[in-house]
Amino acid sequence: MPALPFLFILLALGGAGVAAEVQPLFAENFEKAEAGKVPAGLLVMSGGFVAVEAEGSKVLELPGAPLDTFGVLFGPEAKAPVGASARFLGTKTGRKLPAFGISLGGAGGYRVQVSPGKRALEVCKGDESLANVPHEWTSGAWTRVRVQLLKGNTGKWQVQGKAWPDGAAEPAAWMIQVEIEAEPAAGRAGIWGNPFSGTPIQFDDLLVLPAQ
Repeated sequence: MPALPFLFILLALGGAGVAAEVQPLFAENFEKAEAGKVPAGLLVMSGGFVAVEAEGSKVLELPGAPLDTFGVLFGPEAKAPVGASARFLGTKTGRKLPAFGISLGGAGGYRVQVSPGKRALEVCKGDESLANVPHEWTSGAWTRVRVQLLKGNTGKWQVQGKAWPDGAAEPAAWMIQVEIEAEPAAGRAGIWGNPFSGTPIQFDDLLVLPAQ
């Protein structure tokens, strides 16, 4: 796929649907990564993540075994309001389904997760699911997931999330949001995978962005 511009990206602004130049705080598309290694600047929390060649491009890949939750932290120690996004590719095996997501606020922060086994998009804090909404996932197709932390109109902090098929227009509205009482802790963004299907999960186009 084409390289991501590191000076700016084009995003659709929430309810306005207007393209705007947004300078990312961090961007990684793995095109310059050495195969078999993890690019400098990424911190593997657990799991055998490595960069691999895939269909003429490079991506970060998590092996299909062992079966557990694995993650990588990336970007700066950002303080809310802040957002992040990434692309994910997983496949099912029979009735076995993977799960994957993106987080803000460090290893124990708030995560927006696609959970095909539940047919849901979830907001999680660590291992705890805080909320979920129905979501249909397609095996073997890239999915984009976006998370954001910001203060809402009520004055309370919110975790917002959305997920959509890669190549389709980004939904204007957030699909799920949860109010939290305390200001979120500063921390790095993270990508997470649960290869419960026994097949690898691939990750690409990591971004840390100002909240919109």
